[in-house]
Amino acid sequence: MTSSEEVTAREITEPREIAETRETDEAEQNQSIDWVVTGSAAALILSVVLWGIFGGDSFAEFASTALGYIVGDWGWLYVLAGTVFVAFILFIAFSKFGHIRLGKDNESPEFNSVSWVAMMFAAGMGIGLMFYGVTEPLTYYRNGVPGAEDHDVASSFASTLFHWGLHPWSLYAIVALAIAYSTFRLGRKQLLSSAFIPLIGKKRAEGAAGKIIDIAAIFATVFGTAASLGLGAVQIQSGLKATDLISNPGTSVIVGTIVILGLCFLASAASGVGKGIQYLSNTNMVLAGLLALFVLILGPTVVILNMIPTSLGNYFSQFFEMAARTADSSEDAGEWLGSWTIFYWAWWVSWSPFVGMFLARISRGRTIREFVCVVLMVPTVVTIIWFSIFGGSAIHAEDSGNSIWGDGEATSQLFNLLETLPAGHVASIVAMLLLGTFFITSADSASTVMGSMSQRGQLVANRGVTVLWGALTAVIALMLLLTGGDEALTNLQNVTIIAASPFVLVIIALMFSIYKALSNDPRYLDEKAHREYALRMARERRITQQRENAAKRKRRARAANAVQSHGEQLGEQLEES
Repeated sequence: MTSSEEVTAREITEPREIAETRETDEAEQNQSIDWVVTGSAAALILSVVLWGIFGGDSFAEFASTALGYIVGDWGWLYVLAGTVFVAFILFIAFSKFGHIRLGKDNESPEFNSVSWVAMMFAAGMGIGLMFYGVTEPLTYYRNGVPGAEDHDVASSFASTLFHWGLHPWSLYAIVALAIAYSTFRLGRKQLLSSAFIPLIGKKRAEGAAGKIIDIAAIFATVFGTAASLGLGAVQIQSGLKATDLISNPGTSVIVGTIVILGLCFLASAASGVGKGIQYLSNTNMVLAGLLALFVLILGPTVVILNMIPTSLGNYFSQFFEMAARTADSSEDAGEWLGSWTIFYWAWWVSWSPFVGMFLARISRGRTIREFVCVVLMVPTVVTIIWFSIFGGSAIHAEDSGNSIWGDGEATSQLFNLLETLPAGHVASIVAMLLLGTFFITSADSASTVMGSMSQRGQLVANRGVTVLWGALTAVIALMLLLTGGDEALTNLQNVTIIAASPFVLVIIALMFSIYKALSNDPRYLDEKAHREYALRMARERRITQQRENAAKRKRRARAANAVQSHGEQLGEQLEES
């Protein structure tokens, strides 16, 4: 979506119908594909695919070396930046910028609150919660975390929620805020590079620097989404085996799963955000709620209910300790951070361009404070409940002598847990269905957003471009799974960390651009002028009052002096008489 680049009070307050008409007319002039961005990003991605297929050994060696360098020498940047992102977005929300609307001043939200929350949550981390909801707390409980003993429930849940709570959603909120403000408030193109105009200027943002930013955004998005699709595919494979629908699912099952679901997400993406993704997101929320309610009721209900406030308390009590955890924190901290925290931070960074743009797209008309509070708090609360239900049930089973750990394969532990419950077979099928819908929702959101970035910020991407990015993402996922062998999941993690690393610097710079843009917002400047005028008038009234009080004190002093002088004179006269 495009609009006039000059920001005036008229543009910010004009009626929505006029704005949309103007935006549509200008958008029609910019529907052509940006071949510099599209071609460069596609060439880079295809190069990685070909390297992984035809030079597997050298690719694996490079990935291992690069991963060691990033974790060992730059892991501190991920850890520090993650917490800075949380502090920054909270500051923006509760500062004087919080009341600024992501749209015109008189604009109302485009989606109702229920659909808004469902879409942001499904696109943000749906597959991840399904994959790690059981295995992450259980793994920490069995193996421990840096600085804690094994079988420490408090540290297990604190570390889990640290990875899935405020940190990832703060990162998403920063990118989404920058794009939503730039697009809907200022009328610029729906591109990440456009959000940098306040920092580097329009010429650079639309020139080489902006192209590099958009290419990096697409590159990171493809690999982040591929990692999610890979996780979903291998977990569906495990579900088919656990439910005996397929006795020994092999490589062909993974290929078939990605192909079938790939066709589904391309069909969904073609229907548009307002239809396909919205309906699927609402379906995801209902299915996820039913699955969680099933485990809550038929599982260890009291244990789960006790775990929810305990998890929340442990998360906040250990927050700063976990935020300061680096590779030098303990002897095994480096390897643990690379496998967990830094992988997650890189995963969230790689998802941030598409999740941020998607959140921006569905958050039009919200105020900044409302946007940030909902984006941070609602998913965090849902995450706490989700991990308390599934992780709490898994740890309870471990303590009760009914471990669902199995052979330690993370992909099967959710189904191992469900099969211990009455009607667990049906629940496992529902879980696979939910994985499939999350797969579709995440992938169609990503491919649509990448199509938009390829077409100079076009709101509705060309179907051919969407198919291109969807196909490339599916191919990347297949390549990483098929060439990784027994280490396929580790391969997904490693490549995600490497691909997302440069984008951390882009998001750090984005914070400065956001602050500068908001500081020059016409409404903020107008209210700032009113505040300064009110303060100046108050100061002048105070000064006037002080002067009047001083004059009164002087008059009283003179009167008192006159009385005293008169009294002295009378005294002298009496003495003389």
